[in-house]
Amino acid sequence: METQDLGKILIIDDNEDLLFAAKMLLKKHAKEVMIEKDPRRIPFLVNNNNYDVILLDMNFREDTTSGKEGFHWLKQIKEIDPKAVVILITAFGDVEMAVQALKEGATDFILKPWQNEKLIATLSAAIKLKESYNEVDKLQKKQKQMQTDMKKPYTDIIGQSASMKNIFSIIDKVAQTDANVLILGENGTGKELIARAIHDRSLRKDDIFVGVDMGSITESLFESELFGHKRGAFTDAKDDRAGRFEIADKGSLFLDEIGNLSLPLQSKLLTVLQRREVTRIGTNKAIPVDIRLICATNMPLHESIADNTFRQDLLYRINTVEIFLPPLRERQDDIPTLANHFLKSYSQKYRKTFTGFTSAGMELLQRYGWPGNIRELQHAIERAIIMAEGDELDSRDFFFLSAKPASDKAPVSVTLNLDDMERTTIQRAIDKNGGNISKAAKELGLTRASLYRRLEKYGL
Repeated sequence: METQDLGKILIIDDNEDLLFAAKMLLKKHAKEVMIEKDPRRIPFLVNNNNYDVILLDMNFREDTTSGKEGFHWLKQIKEIDPKAVVILITAFGDVEMAVQALKEGATDFILKPWQNEKLIATLSAAIKLKESYNEVDKLQKKQKQMQTDMKKPYTDIIGQSASMKNIFSIIDKVAQTDANVLILGENGTGKELIARAIHDRSLRKDDIFVGVDMGSITESLFESELFGHKRGAFTDAKDDRAGRFEIADKGSLFLDEIGNLSLPLQSKLLTVLQRREVTRIGTNKAIPVDIRLICATNMPLHESIADNTFRQDLLYRINTVEIFLPPLRERQDDIPTLANHFLKSYSQKYRKTFTGFTSAGMELLQRYGWPGNIRELQHAIERAIIMAEGDELDSRDFFFLSAKPASDKAPVSVTLNLDDMERTTIQRAIDKNGGNISKAAKELGLTRASLYRRLEKYGL
């Protein structure tokens, strides 16, 4: 049997001679062998280490044969790690008791004095069981994530403009590598679609793609969501839970709106990316992860570094390759293709028949500035299809859109609606400062984060 076939083993027995003999035998076959004669250290050891197999003696006190201690510590181990693989060490006369222990969660038992070949064979079978537990657990988590992904709407990329052809070329080059990618672009430009396209063309395409909206995760839940937690680690931690990094193991992890992270959270993320391992809340166990990292943001991260709101070392870590996704107003050649795609999609959804757009309807779509980008175009066509009565969508069906060109300045507000006034004021501040978010936020008396929330709210 080759070295490391038996993984990481913990042996707990009060007989030091037995511990020494077992360690000498197994260290030639295992990745690591740890021995412990004091069972009271079991909670600490199991909480802070990952063991493939635990060998546990049934009796610790001299002249004790009841096995009560073994049952007690077996229960303790199972409460800490329900999937722990435990093999009991027992004397010949305690076989009936060992069988009872199997019913209570033990995996197998070995009689002492044991035959070396029998012990190794028993451990080998236990390792295979542990591997199957891990595989089933991983498959269940991935299946759950994939079911969530299947509910997502249309995920293909549509575009024939020169800028999109350039992006397709970059995707083809970077996808076959494991290089970290940073996707930059305004809200609604389709950054997640680009991330999925990279994954689908990568060597990890047969594994999972896990997306995380960093802007929606609170500071208090950040570590739990990304790194996982152990049952009882905090009030609502009722079960062990794998974080997004673990779920994405062997696949791709997409961190959207990474620019929203505070500096302390950036530091925690950087540590995980450097070490390529996570530690669940409530334990000191380090779990290695193998992921392809793709990040996205609508924030100017290079400006954020100058403002000391984003770590330069984290930016270097995540942007081996940068992809800038242009706003829809800069790729007007793609508007007809996108519009017709959404027309077909929503016509089927709402069981309506539309032959296309009138020339006036399409002209309006191409003149409009689309501050909300593709997402706004998608919603506009869905709304028009629901309300329209003819067989073509006309400019009148988009009465809720302003036909002003994108380059026009925001009109002077004559409304008393507070939201409209705030939207206009924010737009003026951004225009005045040439699109510099930091300067606009300062002039408005807002923090950058507060301004970005308002930009999201108003689709600016």
